[in-house]
Amino acid sequence: MPHRKLTVLGDSCAEGRGGVVRADGTFTGFVVHMAQALGVADGVLNLGSFGATTRDAVDHQLSVALDNPAPLMGVIVGGNDLVTDYDRDRFERNLRHVYTSLVQPGRLVFTTSWPGIPDRLPGLDGPTRALLRARFAEANEFLEKLVFELDLVCLDLANAPLATDPVMWCADGMHPSPAGHQAIGIAMADLIDEALTYRT
Repeated sequence: MPHRKLTVLGDSCAEGRGGVVRADGTFTGFVVHMAQALGVADGVLNLGSFGATTRDAVDHQLSVALDNPAPLMGVIVGGNDLVTDYDRDRFERNLRHVYTSLVQPGRLVFTTSWPGIPDRLPGLDGPTRALLRARFAEANEFLEKLVFELDLVCLDLANAPLATDPVMWCADGMHPSPAGHQAIGIAMADLIDEALTYRT
């Protein structure tokens, strides 16, 4: 087993859906681009899986991540909660548990805020789109508190100009395109490099 340098928990965005499909069926998603930019591509454990929720991260991914500790650990999960079976208390409780379990001295934990997915999802009526916008805003407000409290590194996709470019997203409105995964991976690597420089 290679020495872990980067471990990521999450959903299909973490898995890399929307990115280039490799011969083995995996995806060249933002985690791949980020790891390459950081020079840690030979020690990555990506637990991201299609359809995963915050509950899945707690029940199925967290213990594996803790058994495979790394100096860089990421969490990209919650979008499926927000667009499907959303319960605010459960959502916030799960996220807090995941992040507080991962944070420890000498480790950098990173994430992203949730981008404007409700504005891109096809086929929504007005009230449903408004409901999802409110959920995403609520989730980003909570995440902002966690970032400050736990000293997480967060790429703010909710406000980043790159996240407003249609080229960055697949037609389903949920997943980054190959170009989106590459841009997010490079932006995240730059942010991590900056944070590591500041913390040393």
